[in-house]
Order: sequence, then structure tokens, then C-alpha cells
Amino acid sequence: MRELYLLNFGLGSLPLLSDAETRSISAENPSGEKGGGAKAVPDENNPASMLGKGWKVRPCIDLEPQSTTVLADIAGPGIVQHIWITVDPKAYRDTVLRMYWDDEEKPSVEVPLGDFFCNGHGMRYNVVSIPIAVNPSGGFNCYFPMPFRKRALITIENQRWEKITGFFYQITYALTDLPEKIAYFHAQWRRSMTKREHPEHVIVDGIVGQGHYVGTFIAWTQFSSGWWGEGEVKFYIDGDTEYPTICGTGTEDYFGGAWCFGQTFNAPFSGYPLWHTGEVTKHAMYRWHIYDPIRFKHDLKVTIQALGWWPNGKFQPLTDDIASVAYWYQVEPHAPFPQLPNVEERWPR
Repeated sequence: MRELYLLNFGLGSLPLLSDAETRSISAENPSGEKGGGAKAVPDENNPASMLGKGWKVRPCIDLEPQSTTVLADIAGPGIVQHIWITVDPKAYRDTVLRMYWDDEEKPSVEVPLGDFFCNGHGMRYNVVSIPIAVNPSGGFNCYFPMPFRKRALITIENQRWEKITGFFYQITYALTDLPEKIAYFHAQWRRSMTKREHPEHVIVDGIVGQGHYVGTFIAWTQFSSGWWGEGEVKFYIDGDTEYPTICGTGTEDYFGGAWCFGQTFNAPFSGYPLWHTGEVTKHAMYRWHIYDPIRFKHDLKVTIQALGWWPNGKFQPLTDDIASVAYWYQVEPHAPFPQLPNVEERWPR
């Protein structure tokens, strides 16, 4: 019964009592310890200097250039329940968010900060969904539950040539026992330029172990005129080779829309929050498999095609710039991620 309480975060579970202990890490309480908040002492240049200790003395931090900052280092067992961050958009592609569970050497999450929160292309725009929300103006929120048994380590690396000032964050978690059969949260970023010879972007590949796939975010830069989203999303599950087990009917269909979208939208489990026209056209889409997780026992690969139309009514293979984030849960250890592209290879067009 306790396992059911832990994993049910819906309104129906709110009246249920629990022995879990709630903690929260921020710049005002970097360790999250009980009674550890608001202890910073203001100097004469601090906005709180006339009020003294306990009055919003250290609400944010600076990220030094070419350096990694530890945001949270938590002894388990426990579960991260909410992450909130806000910072200047110049950090969106130039900083990398990483998460490590139970003293693993390689991160289970490695994603440019903005893309993790569905703000691709280094741009700020609102996202209104269940697990990820970006609220005015640039308030990043993540509600994916992230369990850990021994330790949770969350870092942010600033790969810019300059300091990034005003990094605000809050990470709320529960210290609690975990069920025996529980998986760990993972997220991975990839970017590719599709080719006419094989116009396909790999969202994720090389996942090994048992788990379930729970979401996709795409930041798509369009280089051709006309409709760009005729391609299908395919899931190759547990040994599939040439043919996938799950095959969609088109890009906008997978992301919950139809007939070329025609307008942007935000919904609880799918959305098309960005349609930006300029020198190049940029799109952003999300799809959460919350009630329909894609379960796998051994391995998983996910791809998306880039197809438009030729004037003769035949599919046109497109050369587009596609970046993606795959979100999933699996047992550890996980397979190594591909090398994350350098910062200049992540910059938007």
C-alpha cells in the first residue's frame, strides 16, 4: 500500500498521510537541510542590508564561465518532485543540465537547459503541459518524479565565455523509502541535419535494459518552403531491426494535432507551442506518454522522418535541422550516451 501512496501524485492521494519528509534546495538553502534556509548575512551593498538576516539575501547565484556548479547533492533514499529554474535565455543552449543517480559516473540526464524544459532554439516561449511548464516570463518547471536510492546529484555547466548572472533555482524533494521495482529518470539531447538520401533524425538509440519511454521534445528548423511534417515517428522495441513495432502517421499526428497544425497550441500531454517565421522558420513540439508509456524489456530506438511534398504529389525528402530530447525511465545501469556536441554545435540558427 505504501508503494501505491508514493507513486500516486494525483488529487485523489492528497488526503493520504505519509512519513516522507519534504525538503527544498535553493540559493537560500543550498543543502536543503532542515531549518537551513535564509541564513545568509547581507553586506552593505545587498538589497536586504536595511532589513538584515532572513530577508531575501541570496535568492540566486552566478554561473562562472567554463565551470560546473552543483545545484543539489542529496543523500537518499528519496524522490525529486519539482524543479523550478529561471535565467537569461543566453543560458538556454550554452549551459548543460546533468543529473546523476546513486553515484553513477555518467549522467542519466544530459540536456541543454532550455531544451530540457521544451524551450528550444535558445528562445523563450510559454509551455503549458502536465510534466513541463514554462510560465511568464521564463519560469521553467519540471514535475517528472525522479527517484534515487543512495544519492541525487544535479549540476549545471556554463560553457559560455562569460559569467551568467542571476541564476534562480529551487529543487523540492521528499526523503522516503522507495518500492523495490522502481525505475530511474533519463533524458538525452540529440541534433542532426537530415539528408535527402535518408531524411531521418534519430531521437534516441542504444537504450538497453527494461523501462518505459515517456516523452519527446522537438526543436525543428525548417529550410524548405511548404509543409515540413509529413514524416512518421517510429519506435523500434526489443530487437526490432528493419521494421518498427509502433509507427505513426505523420509528425503533427504524433504530437496530437492534425492537418498541418495551422496554429500553435498547448495541451496537457501534447503541444505545438512555437511557430516562428523569420529568416528561417522554427517549430517546437512536445508529446508526453503519461497515460500511454512505451514499454520495453530489452532495448529501444526512436526516430522521426523529415518529409514534405513535391509539386507532383510525391513525398519530398527534406534537409532540415532537428534537435530533440527523449525522456524515459529505466533500470540502471544505462548504456553510455553519445558525446554531447560542443557549445558552438548547439547554437541555434
